[in-house]
Amino acid sequence: MRMLAQQLVVEELYLRHHDALRRFLLRLLRCEDAAADVAQDAYLRLIRYAPRQAPANPRAYLFQVAANAARDRLALEQRRRGTVEGGPVPESAACARPDAEAEAMARCRLRALAAVVDALPARCREVFLMSRLDGLGNAEIAVRLGISRNMVEKHIIKALMHCRRRLDADGE
Repeated sequence: MRMLAQQLVVEELYLRHHDALRRFLLRLLRCEDAAADVAQDAYLRLIRYAPRQAPANPRAYLFQVAANAARDRLALEQRRRGTVEGGPVPESAACARPDAEAEAMARCRLRALAAVVDALPARCREVFLMSRLDGLGNAEIAVRLGISRNMVEKHIIKALMHCRRRLDADGE
């Protein structure tokens, strides 16, 4: 019960400051799609790592979590560019093929995730798969489906929360 109340508080905080948060992230990332993705990531981080005691300034806490998520994204992109642009090749690299046990466990987790995603409402599942599987940005999904970007974000957040709850309950 406490977790549900906490999620509602986080959701209300996120929705109240959503527009300002997106503008803030747009200034940091210089890309609307990246800003939208990082805003969602910040929301999920707030739910997953919510402090036991409410912060003194919840808005500042939200923006700090978002700034950290933006820095993580920028660092990831920089590492990817370094790899793509021909960064140094390590002398020894780990085997690219996992062992049979790891492969079987991964297949099992993938089946569990597929079942959880299949249980989503049709529109929510469609938006989620377009975002995560097809790699489309929120703006492109909104145009293709004839819905608002805000609705796309709500569907993705709903899908991610659903997946997290179901997989946590199943011990995945």
